Amino acid sequence: MTNEAVAGKRFVTQVPIRFAHCDPAGIIFFPQYLVLFNGLVEDWFNQALQLPYAHMVQTERIGLPIVHLECDFRAITRMGENVDFGLSVAKLGHRSLTLAVDCRGADGELRVAATKVLVFTDLQSHKAIVIPVHIRAAMERWMHELAEPPRGN
Repeated sequence: MTNEAVAGKRFVTQVPIRFAHCDPAGIIFFPQYLVLFNGLVEDWFNQALQLPYAHMVQTERIGLPIVHLECDFRAITRMGENVDFGLSVAKLGHRSLTLAVDCRGADGELRVAATKVLVFTDLQSHKAIVIPVHIRAAMERWMHELAEPPRGN
């Protein structure tokens, strides 16, 4: 299987925008998007990959820090809205993972788009490690399952 993204395949979760996410004007404070995008990655691990993120960090002692980030802020998001956070794999490398993440309003309007490069690390040494076999297998399985065309009768 190629390590490039399966075009258009995404994991999506709906997130309510709360008071704690917002500035005094009731608009999401931009650094909160990074917190919410990390929650999206955790949800992807837990729900789509069936790999408990907390277990990976606390028991396996594997970290997944951001080493590169690009964000485009397109439109505001207000407290009380329910928005969709989406994730797709742009590249699955040897030690790193590039994700395309975004936030869209209920009407599909793009609010924020970001590309983030995450590197797998050993939380004892804080050095980059090869993506563990079971994690790579789960990611490839997820990408492959989403890539399957609908089957006819």
